[in-house]
Amino acid sequence: MKRIDAIIRISKFGDVMNALREIGIDFFSCWDLTGVGDEIKESCHGIVSEATFIPRELLTIVVKDLNLKKTIDCIRQSAKTGVAGDGRIFVTEISESYKIRDEDEGNESLI
Repeated sequence: MKRIDAIIRISKFGDVMNALREIGIDFFSCWDLTGVGDEIKESCHGIVSEATFIPRELLTIVVKDLNLKKTIDCIRQSAKTGVAGDGRIFVTEISESYKIRDEDEGNESLI
């Protein structure tokens, strides 16, 4: 099992959510967050300044290994604008998983 953490633009959240549902990924957690970066410049009355706090959405998805590539590809395609600041995807190994209600373990806990 793998955990995918995807940091995306807030404006792309609906597109990503719909695309994930289309490929059968319909359970994930999400959080509003603020990042710090320098890829965005703000202009006000012709004065350009650095935007230091950048609003983003964080999606966390745990998938079976066989769903990893299609999930990452889905996020990359649906979140992409082609402009700096489109986001990042991080993947980590999940060694154990348990479903509290049914006491399922491992891959079965993801169903």
